[in-house]
Amino acid sequence: MKNPFAYFVLLAAVAAFTLACETNTPPTTSSTVPAAVNVDTKAAADSIKGNELLAHIKTLASDEYEGRAPGTPGEEKTVNYLTEQFKKIGLKPGNPDGTYVQKVPLAGFTPTPTMAFNVGGKPMKFDYATDYIARSLRYVPEVKVEKSDVIFVGYGVVAPEYGWDDYKGVDVKGKTVVFLINDPAIPDATDSSKLDDAMFKGKAMTYYGRWTYKFEIASEKGAAAAIIVHETGPAGYPFAALASWRQESFDLRTPDKNMSRVAVESWITDVKAKQLFAAAGQNFDALKKAALSKDFKPVALNAKADITVKTALREVDSRNVVAKLEGADPKLKDEYVVYTAHWDHMGRDTTLKGDQIFNGALDNASGTAALLELAEAFTKLPAPPKRSILFLAVTAEEKGLLGAKHYALNPLYPLERTLANINKDGFNQWGRTKDVVIIGYGNSTLDDLLAEAATAQGRVIVPDPETEKGFFYRSDHFEFAKQGVPALNTDSGTDFIGKPEGYGMKKRNEYEERDYHTVTDEVKPDWDLSGAVEDMQLLFQVGYRVAQTDKWPEWKPGTEFKAKREAQLKPKA
Repeated sequence: MKNPFAYFVLLAAVAAFTLACETNTPPTTSSTVPAAVNVDTKAAADSIKGNELLAHIKTLASDEYEGRAPGTPGEEKTVNYLTEQFKKIGLKPGNPDGTYVQKVPLAGFTPTPTMAFNVGGKPMKFDYATDYIARSLRYVPEVKVEKSDVIFVGYGVVAPEYGWDDYKGVDVKGKTVVFLINDPAIPDATDSSKLDDAMFKGKAMTYYGRWTYKFEIASEKGAAAAIIVHETGPAGYPFAALASWRQESFDLRTPDKNMSRVAVESWITDVKAKQLFAAAGQNFDALKKAALSKDFKPVALNAKADITVKTALREVDSRNVVAKLEGADPKLKDEYVVYTAHWDHMGRDTTLKGDQIFNGALDNASGTAALLELAEAFTKLPAPPKRSILFLAVTAEEKGLLGAKHYALNPLYPLERTLANINKDGFNQWGRTKDVVIIGYGNSTLDDLLAEAATAQGRVIVPDPETEKGFFYRSDHFEFAKQGVPALNTDSGTDFIGKPEGYGMKKRNEYEERDYHTVTDEVKPDWDLSGAVEDMQLLFQVGYRVAQTDKWPEWKPGTEFKAKREAQLKPKA
């Protein structure tokens, strides 16, 4: 090391952080279990190695694993690999039934859609995959939407707290609703170059901007079909990234066979939307601008939709993989910290020429590898932490966070005794950074713990630079948050050591444009996992601190999940 003084400063900072963790002993700790006063957390954290991360990634992202889609031979290989690794590490089965798996009952839907419009008495054809994608998640072999009136409903948002209703009492039962992507982007009245922070969190996306919400509200309103107009900038990904919709989709199996869902869920390109609106005598850009007002009212287009979706159906018992490190304190071991990462990706597409396998090296073989390394690091501690740690590799994230959703709705261990969820979805493969990004910065006190650990590394935490893309709502931690559990999800920093200004955002954009949800998401020869290692060491320290402290993590005031947690922890009468 070129600067020995800096090295000793760093060691001192880490020691101070570790001591703070270990001396914050809960008053309920059993006197028969000695306090962990000299636990070398740094040595355990240092056991996280880049070459070991890479070895796991190369295995999970190999062609042999066929893209790790649920319900395929790739799932079987993945589940077996993770189970073997957890056993090798020495962790106990995470399911109280004595196994390493939690069954996740999924329904599979492979769509064959057709879409056409009659606009002003003239037919208008839409080409599948080029102009639109569509599916039905009703568990029936065919749905038909015939001669359905088409209504533009702005952003498709009903948000009473903002005084916002894009439906304005209009009956859309049996009709086809078309809406814009994301939240309404309301300009700041005093500075038109910015968005109004008082409306839909300004630049940051709210759940109202997520496509999942838009289909949910369309279902509640009784629409026959729901169509999102895709725009690459606001979406944060190109239309091609929706390729998974052409493959088998999944949902959790429900008693009503999902008949309460809107019959057709679809996306169309903004180019085709503009053509449709123009043919119907409307100006798309003008209506988009009008939709930024609270006074906007739905606009009926002079068009009727004819959409058929034939669906190949199957039932799949997919699996979450879960391992457990039991806490050392008899009174606290029934409280939990849960680390998560999704093991699945998009499988293979046999209709493609050449490479057909979506290997998902970064998304999310990397996060799964990190989960394994974190699990092993915890076994390197001289003694386990007071509380138990769960390592949960979830299925079907790419299909709608379904594995995490199933766990959150059917937890193996009570959520009211789950202190935190720490999630990893991808990591930094481009080297060391001076910063680390928190997705959903400011939501919970987990941010503060991460800041302390980052300080010990000589780093800082920063907010997500792309809050408009709604990453907080796009990964598995969100399902825990919805149920009230404080959740932390980090991303790569953007201030790279030894790299020019703008390098971090350039690499982000390159990945998004070239590799995200494509067959090219593979291990690259120029990967540098030194930054990923440092990030994983931070998450190790945060999880350890939560497992030791007497002060539970909390949602911060104004966060939409705080009330849920307070109700969850309220003493039973």
